[in-house]
Amino acid sequence: MNNWIEVCKLDEIPRSAARTVRAGDTVIAIFRLSDDRVKAVENRCPHRQGPLAEGIVSGDDILCPLHNWRIHLDSGEVAPPDEGCVKTYAVKIEDGQVLLSLA
Repeated sequence: MNNWIEVCKLDEIPRSAARTVRAGDTVIAIFRLSDDRVKAVENRCPHRQGPLAEGIVSGDDILCPLHNWRIHLDSGEVAPPDEGCVKTYAVKIEDGQVLLSLA
């Protein structure tokens, strides 16, 4: 069972940008892609804990602002030759509202 929480309105996130929300001790980056799809990952690169919400969106990937590591927003996997993974979160849009699942 998913526990959906309202985050913001979709229009409050610029295209190809992100905003962050805090869930306990975890900060989650929520990205609005250029085609209005929304993805969410933990807001820390596995390399040097760079704030992913400040990175550059490239297709379905985010480029870490510290060292340009490429992280796929669907899987959380880091692109080779680098290694690592970040936690991903389910998101959906209902009536223009972005909802996030912490389950």
